[in-house]
Amino acid sequence: MKLPPLILASASPRRAELLKLLPVEFQVLASHATEVEHEHLSPLEVCQLNAHRKARAVAKQIPDTLVLAADTLVFLDNEILGKPRDFSDARRMLVRLQSRQHQVVTGVCLMHLRSHREKVFAVSTDVLFHPLNARQISNYLASIHPLDKAGAYAIQEHGELIVSEISGSYSNVVGLPVEKLRDELAAWSEI
Repeated sequence: MKLPPLILASASPRRAELLKLLPVEFQVLASHATEVEHEHLSPLEVCQLNAHRKARAVAKQIPDTLVLAADTLVFLDNEILGKPRDFSDARRMLVRLQSRQHQVVTGVCLMHLRSHREKVFAVSTDVLFHPLNARQISNYLASIHPLDKAGAYAIQEHGELIVSEISGSYSNVVGLPVEKLRDELAAWSEI
């Protein structure tokens, strides 16, 4: 792919690892844009808006680069389950998710400020949790660091203990929909 210099506007090591699966070179420059939640927006719109805000914050600093930003959220019945405040909040989230299907949505923004070009999209994956009892939830929370993870879980960290099945992109649940991103970067490089 022939792309301008690529910046990943994220401090997430998971996103960097996923981006390494694609044939692109990139640098990391975390975005410090404030994430927003808006009750009148759909889950896909919230994630796309946050990805756009993150991309723009970095693109304003380095307008000649192609900036890639993403925002991943967990939604249960259209309610955002963000990063838990503490372990009690993490436990509450997992209790609500057990035996239920929910959505993991990642909004992605590709932005090249100098050329006034951008592409914003979102990918949603359905995730179904196993029935979980209090002991299983405690064991899972003891095996990961849930406080920096939307919905208090990470599918790539002992996900088999809590996830029964997924429908859609696995990498999207981790934090970056690699399959869709590959297509979008290829389309970007063709123009």
